[in-house]
Amino acid sequence: MAKYEEVMIGLKQGKYAPAYMLCGKEPYYIDKVADYIEQNVLDEMAREFDQTIIYGKDLSSGDVSPVIGAARGFAMMGGYKVIIVKEAQNIKKWDALAMYMDNPQPSTILVFCYKYGSPDKRLALFKNWEKKGGVLMESDPLKDYQVEKWIRDYVAQRNKELKANGDEVQIDDKVTKILADSIGSDLTQIVGALQKLIDGRPEGIKVIDTALVERNIGISKDFNVFELQDALIKSDVVKANRITQYFASSKDHPMVKELGILYGFFANLMIYHYLPDKSERAVASALGINPYFVKDYAAAAKRYSAGKTFAIIGYFRETDARLKGINNPSAKDADLWKELIYKIMH
Repeated sequence: MAKYEEVMIGLKQGKYAPAYMLCGKEPYYIDKVADYIEQNVLDEMAREFDQTIIYGKDLSSGDVSPVIGAARGFAMMGGYKVIIVKEAQNIKKWDALAMYMDNPQPSTILVFCYKYGSPDKRLALFKNWEKKGGVLMESDPLKDYQVEKWIRDYVAQRNKELKANGDEVQIDDKVTKILADSIGSDLTQIVGALQKLIDGRPEGIKVIDTALVERNIGISKDFNVFELQDALIKSDVVKANRITQYFASSKDHPMVKELGILYGFFANLMIYHYLPDKSERAVASALGINPYFVKDYAAAAKRYSAGKTFAIIGYFRETDARLKGINNPSAKDADLWKELIYKIMH
């Protein structure tokens, strides 16, 4: 099974496979590969004659046969014929493709975009897919702990491109965490937010900070889970209650999501307490975090002992259960937040 980077290297070298099956739960890389093929294999004039976009939902009975009929034709301009099938997850009958792959048309490039899942790999077609020259790429979603690094890597890559044109951009570590916590692992949304921040910067601004995020994305620099975590570390009751009151009145901050992020911090804090080596590098490695945030755990450890941390983890579990209706006939989010903050800080 090919990785995204491997597929892109082959495409940029002009080494085209007869068929690509781009599948997986993360649509971002599927779109990246399909878009590259759509925009780069043929020139603008050839695309008018030899490039076809088909949607799986438009195929009668989910049968791939019409696609294969088109694939067997010759390129009118004498080069490649490109057929991109979007929403290929709607295809149910693959028999015609199996026969086609026994003797594919050399000048045709078939691309199947199978999003939010994968075809049944038990089918003989997919067991022998790569042996017959096809490329199978599965795009898996990032794990939560991978998101911050992905954001930093994306910005670093954009920075290289900008430097070539005399510009420059960096991202504040706090912003990286805020974006990861607020958006999650949806790469399409993350990239959309980063493009707004990078391309929408006022002239001369080279650092993406929390103020820029609030202005361009709408994520408050003062009312976010990162600031709530900071308030808990510093025992700032007023700030913590102000933020949680804001959360309770906002649809953008569902309690179950914010609880999960805070729970992760205190679960890591418990691990921190028992680490034999508390140097910045050792802690960052053990917890899988940016070294910049090690100081937060050091500060929290002074405020919350291992025993207190253990109790706090219990408070989170109890609150999560009550949020789901267990032993909680009427308490609202605001009440649950207020009670939780009190228990943590006392």
